[in-house]
Amino acid sequence: MLRLRPLSVVALLMLVVAPLALAAGGTPQLQAFFQPELTSAAYQQRAYSQVAGKWKQPARKGLPAVGRRTVVQAVIGRDGKLVTAVVSQESGSKVWDAAALSAVQKAAPFAPLPKDYALATLDAHFHVAWVAAP
Repeated sequence: MLRLRPLSVVALLMLVVAPLALAAGGTPQLQAFFQPELTSAAYQQRAYSQVAGKWKQPARKGLPAVGRRTVVQAVIGRDGKLVTAVVSQESGSKVWDAAALSAVQKAAPFAPLPKDYALATLDAHFHVAWVAAP
């Protein structure tokens, strides 16, 4: 089984909270997990930021229940191109799941993998959850 390591520079970062999020009693949250062989915190942060920057929150009707999450499994090639991206865990909202997958797809291409990263591809998991508002 492939082990993934959480983003070391920023473990959790709330996405931009729209007034809609507050009205619905929740807020979106993105977490990124990478293979432990990837030791570059800068690369992890950049990939995370690219996905976060492409996130478009669905309208209120498309929100999942509080505590539900979508997991998008992505494979990034040595050249930074997105090899595959699939929803491996559904949130219960098809619209939310599609928005999470779209954010990862639109974030591509990523930067080329670091020279000291020995593998041909990088597995990354992006978790987009709807969590209770603070």
